[in-house]
This record gives sequence, C-alpha cells and structure tokens, in this order.
Amino acid sequence: MKTYLRILQFARPYADFLPLYLLYTVLGIFFGIANFGMLIPLLNILFDTTGKMLAEAPTAPPDFNLSLSFITGTFNYYFRSVIETQGRLSALSFVCLLLIASVFLSNLFRYLSLRLLAKVRSRVIRNLRATLYHRVMQLELGYFSSTKKGDLMSRFTNDVQEVETSVVNSLTAVIREPLSIISFFAVLFFMSVKLTLFTLILLPLSGGLIAGISKRLRNQAKQSQSTLGTMLSVIDETLGGVRVIKAFNAEPYITGKFHQQNEQYARTQRNIDNTRDLASPFSEFAGVSLVAALLYFGGTLVLGGQSDLTAANFITYIVLFSQVLVPAKALSAAFSNIQRGLVAGERVLSVIDTEPTIIDRADAHSLPPFQQQIEFRDVAFSYGDNTVLQGINLTIPKGKTVALVGPSGGGKSTLADLVPRFYDPTAGQILIDGHDLRACTLHSVRDQMGIVTQESILFNDTIFNNIRFNTEATEAEVIEAAKIANAHEFIVAAPDGYQTMIGDRGARLSGGQRQRLSIARAILRNPPILILDEATSALDTESEKLVQEALTRLMAHRTSLVIAHRLSTVQHADEIVVIQQGRIVERGTHDQLVARPDGLYARLSKLQNNPALA
Repeated sequence: MKTYLRILQFARPYADFLPLYLLYTVLGIFFGIANFGMLIPLLNILFDTTGKMLAEAPTAPPDFNLSLSFITGTFNYYFRSVIETQGRLSALSFVCLLLIASVFLSNLFRYLSLRLLAKVRSRVIRNLRATLYHRVMQLELGYFSSTKKGDLMSRFTNDVQEVETSVVNSLTAVIREPLSIISFFAVLFFMSVKLTLFTLILLPLSGGLIAGISKRLRNQAKQSQSTLGTMLSVIDETLGGVRVIKAFNAEPYITGKFHQQNEQYARTQRNIDNTRDLASPFSEFAGVSLVAALLYFGGTLVLGGQSDLTAANFITYIVLFSQVLVPAKALSAAFSNIQRGLVAGERVLSVIDTEPTIIDRADAHSLPPFQQQIEFRDVAFSYGDNTVLQGINLTIPKGKTVALVGPSGGGKSTLADLVPRFYDPTAGQILIDGHDLRACTLHSVRDQMGIVTQESILFNDTIFNNIRFNTEATEAEVIEAAKIANAHEFIVAAPDGYQTMIGDRGARLSGGQRQRLSIARAILRNPPILILDEATSALDTESEKLVQEALTRLMAHRTSLVIAHRLSTVQHADEIVVIQQGRIVERGTHDQLVARPDGLYARLSKLQNNPALA
C-alpha cells in the first residue's frame, strides 16, 4: 500500500482532477443504480400490481432531504400522478424514457471520469520517468560500476510501463469500484437489512481467498522483473560485444546464456498468467454461489411471508446484488494485476531513493577561475574495504603538465577522477587555489575542466553537434576546433560533411577519428584544466601521430594531468609521477627518472624500448 500511495504522489497536484473526478464518479454511480431502480415500477406495471403501489405512494411531494427515502418518495409521487392522469401505458413510456436518460447520463459521466484518468495516467508516468532520469543523472560513477546497465534500462522501460499498465490503470477500480460497492450496499440495506447482513457474512470468505492469490502473484512478479533485468543485461552485452563474440566463435555460448534467462523469464511469466487467470473465474464462481445462496435464503423468507419485500422488490434486490459482484470482481482483478505493478514500482523507487554521495554542500560556493595550482594534500581513497590511494601529496602549478605513469591497477585513473569530483577522497583534501573542492559546487568545478579518455564517448548525432556539445559555439568556431584537432580533413570528406551522422557511439568512424572529435570537443570548451586518460593508447601509429599533434595543441598554455602507459608520449612533461599500489614511489622529469637505473620508471622505459627484456 505504501508503494501504491507513493506512485500516486506523482499525480500531484490532486486539486487539478480529484474533486471533478469524484463528482463524475458519484453521478455515474447514482445514475447507474437508478437504471436498475427502474425495474420496480416496470415490474409493477407489467404484473399489474400498481394498485398496492398507488395506495402506498405519497399524494404530495416529500420534503427535500439527502436520503434514499426522498428519492424513492419523489419518484413514486410523480409515477402515481402519471398513472392516475394518463394510464398505465403512459406510465410505461415514462419509465422507459427515464431509463434511457439514466443510462445516457451514467455513461456520459463515466466517459468524463475516464478522460480525467487518462490525464492523470500520463502525468504519473511522465513525472515518474522524469524523476528516475534526474536521479540517475545525479548518481556518482561508482553506482554505475556496480549496477548492470540492462537492469537500469529495464527500470526505465519495462518497469515504468508495468506501473502504467498495472497500477495507474487500476485507479478507476481503486476509486470507482469501492464507491460503487458502498452505494449498492446502501441501497440494499435500504431495501432489506436482513438479506444484506446475510450477504456480508459470505463475502469475506471469497475475499480472503482472492487476497491469497494476490500475495502469490506479488512474489512471482518480483522474480519476473529481476529475471527480465538480467536478460536485458545479456542483450546489452551481446550488442556491445558482438565483435568479440564472433571473433571467438562464442555465438553458441552467448546464445545459450540468453536462452537460459529467456526460458526462466517465460516460465515465471507463465506462472504469473496462470495465477492471475485463476482470480477471474474464481471470483465469478464465488459470486454466482453467493447469488444462489441469496436466492434460496431470500426466497424462503418471501414465500414464508417473513419478508416485507414484494416479488418485484425481491427480483430488483437480486439484480442489484448481482451488480455488486461486477465492481467486486473488477476490484479483485485489479488487486491481482496491481501486484506486478507494485513490484515494478518498488524497483523504480529503489533507484529514485538512492541518494547520491557526490553532492553540493548546503554552503557550497562557486570555484573562482583557476589562477595558481592544484594541490593533493594527504589524499587517500578506498572502494569499500579496498584501499586504492594513500598518502598522495602532489602540486600541479598552473600551465604545467604532470604525467601519471605506473603499472596497471596502481590508482592513476582514480587519482585523475578525484579532480572533477567523480569521486571524493576518503581522507585528505584536493585544493584548487586553496579552495577545497568539496566546498565548491560540482558545476563550477567541472566547468573549468576538459577530459579526453581512452574510450571516445560520442553520441548518435551529427559530427557538428558532437563537437559543439553543450556549448553555444558558432559554425566557424566548430570548424576551427576541428582544424586544431586534425579532424577537419576527414570531416569534409564525409558524405554530409559536418552534418554526417556518426552512428551509435560513433560506430561509423575509426578509432583515431573518434578520438580527434573528442579532442575537438575539448578544444571548443577551452578549459583551463585538462585531464587526458590514455588518450592515444588504443590507436595505430598514424592515428596516434595525428592525435598526439592535436593533443599538443590542446595542452598548450593549459594545466594538464596526463595518464599514459606509453612513456614516449609523456617524455616532455614538466613532471612525471610514478604511482605503484596507490602510492607515489618516484617523481621527476624524464631525464631524472631514467638516470635511476634501479627505479621503476627506468625499468618500465627499458621494457617499452626493448620488449625482449620482458
């Protein structure tokens, strides 16, 4: 119930629709009950029992009050007047016209209420998906390293869709059907207290069994949603790694992995369908059984003269009670269907409830323009219990290039990720011009930085839009940035020039072309601080030469933090910092470090220059 209410909070403000919806619903129910109320005068006319009715009907309009007695008394007064002045045939026409009008109004107000619900449904899903997206955008990088992308995609698509299908669409059942049941029972109590109490004894029995079915559905739905998330992760991995799969002849292996998850999902879906389909026939059987019991019990009272109901009233009572089963059945079906939606809602809300760990402090201020230096002061960082960095003390003066080198897994990329606050250090401080980055707003910190990584992150858009990304640059500025990045020649040779679509993640470009677009994007941003993470390690010799030229232009007059495995690319750095097992073990210029024959940098340099020594 808590999850359901939280989902409904996304429909706010309620004042936009709730009062009008309740009005339409109440009026629809009122005229719906009136449809069946017309049976009593209709049967009285057909069975020629109007004599008794005329004797009991009021001779003057009753005084106004909000009660069923006023409604029935007013109708009986006008019905009597029609019979006395125009005869039974006119009375029959009068009842039929009222029936048509009542049915029309009942369906009109039902339609108007459904139009309002359509507005609510679209609002809930729009707000839910938008809130989920905003939360995902706020989460730190560490969250995505421990979460399957396919599972996140499942929450954006299938889970949100399931919430719409199973939860939001059930609003009409959750609001309208209880009101219908209450209204029907109010009329039934008015007609016969004894018979209605008898039905209330039997109804909870079937309700308890249906609740058991709903609980079973909820457990099955949890397993289904989890299995679907895993299956989507397999699909995502397949699409992203199709080149490797084919190269290793791994189609049967990866297909078997997919079929395993697909079969498990199909099995859980089949169980859910079987359980859900059981709810409808069971509720119908229980309803017919209740009507049969009521017919027997009420019939004995009427035949034995122990009831004040006439035959026409008793038939109308049975018909009205049978109509109670319609909203009751709809309500039970809704509760059965809603279980999957609640499980999907819990999965979506679990992401929304995840609080980002990298956030602005309440008193955070904007970082002033970079002027002097970046300083790491006794910095340490850990992933849980795994210590990655410890005791890092490093100063990068403005305009200087500092290179981070060392064995893989030593913590170089993690150290670089601390500067734009992708992570915060677990100990120590990172300061820019004396300002602790944790005391500055994320936007102001990242606004002064440009990042080029080993994997070129591009978007399925035009070359122009990928370079211009999140800036207001003119076409001339984009072209100039492309020229500096050695990208202009291959761009103008493309089919549509700068308006060429590059495909998903730039799939239509070579590795070197993608990297040069990334550099052009960084050049256009014109950041004072530059972070290069293995920017040339995945390129061939010719592409590396072009990219290195572009990087040299990009790094000019900027403060650069460069991570490299190829030591030849950082020989001209102002300072080279060697990191091993999370600590700085050496530092100096290239010439100073190679002059230490027992040093780690000198050993790595020899291995790269002469691989046979390995």
